[in-house]
Amino acid sequence: MRDWQSVFKDGREYRALIVKEVLEDLGMQPVIVNKKVSAYGFGNFEIFVAPDQVIRALKVIKEEIKFE
Repeated sequence: MRDWQSVFKDGREYRALIVKEVLEDLGMQPVIVNKKVSAYGFGNFEIFVAPDQVIRALKVIKEEIKFE
């Protein structure tokens, strides 16, 4: 996972899971990293992708995934 880049972060795990599934459906290999400190509830779940997938992933997240 060296050089992989974060393309999404949110404190709610379900949102990270949705983003991961959408990116997987498009042939990417995203990874979720739990950066929450459970004792205090601070932090985020982050989605990382390979460097060659960053631009595509950011575009998909911006244009195709809406949380309301």
